[in-house]
Amino acid sequence: MEKKFLNPVTMPATFGYSHVVDVSNARTIYISGQVAINTEGNIVGVGDLASQTKQVFENIRIALEASEVSFHDVVKLTFFLTDISQMPIVRDIRDQYIDTKNPPASSAVEVSKLIKDELLIEIEAIAVGN
Repeated sequence: MEKKFLNPVTMPATFGYSHVVDVSNARTIYISGQVAINTEGNIVGVGDLASQTKQVFENIRIALEASEVSFHDVVKLTFFLTDISQMPIVRDIRDQYIDTKNPPASSAVEVSKLIKDELLIEIEAIAVGN
């Protein structure tokens, strides 16, 4: 498997993500959108985006481990936030998990509502492995 993280100089500068991730000869793992619900089915961090984001990344970490890959294998993240102006909080936590030297491609979208009113963020991931 080969991964190339590309940021062409003819494109705008990035902030914690790669414009392009080129992968060849790899298995692809798709992780459904994760929210701040723990293994007991409880919402974690009601009203607290940082706590919710940490729980979401922990859920993704567990999903990655189940597929025998890690955050170093993540090539794409998609963020859904009810308040996009809070993205700096999410970035700070994201950077504790991802490979910041070769960050995944990313998209961030503001949404009016998630599956439950108390949820502030949902993140889906795509990873590659051998």
